[in-house]
Amino acid sequence: MLVKGQDTKDKPVILLVEDNPADVRLACEVLEEAGVASSLLVARDGDQALRMVRREGEFGDLPRPDLILLDLNLPRVSGHQVLAQIKQTPGLRSIPVLILSTSRAESDITACYEAHANAFLTKPVDLEEFSRLAFLIRDFWLGVVQLPLNRAVA
Repeated sequence: MLVKGQDTKDKPVILLVEDNPADVRLACEVLEEAGVASSLLVARDGDQALRMVRREGEFGDLPRPDLILLDLNLPRVSGHQVLAQIKQTPGLRSIPVLILSTSRAESDITACYEAHANAFLTKPVDLEEFSRLAFLIRDFWLGVVQLPLNRAVA
């Protein structure tokens, strides 16, 4: 689902993959505050996320994401499986995937990097820290980093 904005032509498209409605609401608020929520897609589970990035079925008209914020603990298809599928698919693997998880387990961190996650970020517990993280994502991933053009069909 496209949460903010309809014209994504010159704006980076972010896919937030999160099943917790409170975390979705919080992420939308802090990303909007940071000025990056104008083209925000939200997937509520791993299966939906994969269908969205593959642009399958009802998601055929969605823009391809330029950046993915991925939770690990998802229903239907886990975040680990979503990451693996994206990074194993030639037409999708160039999309940067940032893991945004409450996990601090070394096994999760190692597994994500071995599966080619671009970053592992621990989900902040308070609004101020979450806001700070949103600004850091904006400044680094949407400001400093040159993202690949992901507008082509996979």
